[in-house]
Amino acid sequence: MPHRPRPFSPRGFTLLELLVVLFIVALAAGAVSVSLRDGPSQQLEREAQRLVAWLEAGRALSRASGSALHWQSTASGFEFVGAATAGAPAVQRGQIAQGASLAGPKNWLHPGVQAQVLRPAQAQVLRLGPEPIIAAQTLSLRLGEHEIRIGSNGALPFAILPSGQGQP
Repeated sequence: MPHRPRPFSPRGFTLLELLVVLFIVALAAGAVSVSLRDGPSQQLEREAQRLVAWLEAGRALSRASGSALHWQSTASGFEFVGAATAGAPAVQRGQIAQGASLAGPKNWLHPGVQAQVLRPAQAQVLRLGPEPIIAAQTLSLRLGEHEIRIGSNGALPFAILPSGQGQP
């Protein structure tokens, strides 16, 4: 019996099959990374970014209204205290009226966050204006053993300070 050559039969996977498998693996890896909870350092970073935005909003409103505005830490967050700000219809005993955007206490997004004013020394509040150039100020945010410092040299906006830098 004569030997007949077998027709060529491909073995292995096609390029399309490999791409489909890689796509499925990438989707699974993405789903796992999204489902993982943020660690305390990412939570604190998010709080710091949020606080920087609030401080700059308060500073801008204070300058626009020509009224003094202060930021102070509370047990569960922070609040802005001062004379009327832009958009506030009235002043109630030196407090921002409740209709204002900065009125009322603001809670931290994550329980356990603590804020402390570091500079000026012995201060309990940050002065946000109304002068265009304010005193240099620094505050510390803590969550567990993690700490982030936020500060301004008085002329520049508030910003998150690099690690190890205590002053802007």
